[in-house]
Amino acid sequence: MRVREAGIVIGTLPTGEHNAITDVAGVRVGHTTLVRGERIRTGVTAILPHGGNLFLEKVPGAVHIGNAFGKLAGSTQVNELGEIETPILLTATLNVYRAADALIDYMLTLPGNENVRSINPLVGETNDGVLSDIRARAVGHDEVVRALQSARGGAVAEGCVGAGTGTIAFGWKGGIGTSSRKAGAFTVGALVQSNFGGRLTVAGIPIDDIRPGSGDGSVMIVVATDAPCQSRNLRRLAARAMLGLGRTGSSGSNGSGDYVIAFSTQRQGPELRNDAMSPLFHAVIEATEEAILNSLFQAVTTTGNGRTVEALPVSRVLETLRRHGVLVAPRGRD
Repeated sequence: MRVREAGIVIGTLPTGEHNAITDVAGVRVGHTTLVRGERIRTGVTAILPHGGNLFLEKVPGAVHIGNAFGKLAGSTQVNELGEIETPILLTATLNVYRAADALIDYMLTLPGNENVRSINPLVGETNDGVLSDIRARAVGHDEVVRALQSARGGAVAEGCVGAGTGTIAFGWKGGIGTSSRKAGAFTVGALVQSNFGGRLTVAGIPIDDIRPGSGDGSVMIVVATDAPCQSRNLRRLAARAMLGLGRTGSSGSNGSGDYVIAFSTQRQGPELRNDAMSPLFHAVIEATEEAILNSLFQAVTTTGNGRTVEALPVSRVLETLRRHGVLVAPRGRD
């Protein structure tokens, strides 16, 4: 179940229709999930800011680095030029370069790109080498293209799918999670690939009666908004996503690669003023926090590569929250 179905309300702002990054109009998400034999538990997740040719219709973008023990191909050009010109891919560490090459292939074949000589693929990762044979580098051209071609709006699959198939968070099975918030006339959505550690905290309550996770690991956070923001304010928005990460108990350890990619789907009109950004900052903190929790609540116990990682014991988490009086009545699915 998602956290709201369990009766946990994160923050105060309303969610969008699907409580997902796809509540930002035009945004699409697709996954390719690889479960092969006993050793492969990996995949790739594609986030498309819109359904057109991103090289011809670039979107404003920015990258914020929380801790740079990771690989985010394409980040320097994004911050230099303030634009994103390809879909965003998330995958496993040693798959980054194969996925980037596949993304270049995909972009070069799009109508209108026949004379393009430079493509800046944007590909991030976390390390799923506990549950998957990461050295096999199982994500290649076909897997990337399937994720791109399957990308859709609406509800987003979460948990052990796509780039979250083999990830671990707080010592429990992590994965893909998403959430959104309405900030006045605008929407902010977040999607995460959770694979990090710390002291799990839910709705402000430390969950101390289940085993603690390690401090190491990484997280990729993708933030979308329909607010008219350029790169400078998108980087400020991305930086606030780290506050949402901290609310879940992340320790931001030395071994973590913590990155936030932010983009706006609004490519026309005047930029939002600096003093109008605060509601969006509030929204991205709440959306990131809930997206991370959804990644845990939606994951299932997974065995792979000779190891088993248990799903978060949700019933025990809920019991802890009941004792602290922070649960509301469970609701139906978003």
